[in-house]
Amino acid sequence: MRTSFWNGCCRAVRVSARIEETKAETDDAKRWVDLIQKYSAIDELTASLLNELIEKIAVHQWRKDGNGKKVWDIEIYYRFVGKID
Repeated sequence: MRTSFWNGCCRAVRVSARIEETKAETDDAKRWVDLIQKYSAIDELTASLLNELIEKIAVHQWRKDGNGKKVWDIEIYYRFVGKID
């Protein structure tokens, strides 16, 4: 009977943590939508615009492709939503 009680408590803690995580993701998504709506008609790409939309840009070490040309993989992490594939 004790085991059942502790299992129930642990499950409740995991569910509560997942709810908080989902709420944070939802809030971030709402902030992203608000930010994108602000820039729905971009005429010029400016430094301030990039700083507001992008959290970081990761440029990986170069490699050679099948034709022997150097290729760099670049990942863009957007504010509030992270990397979009």
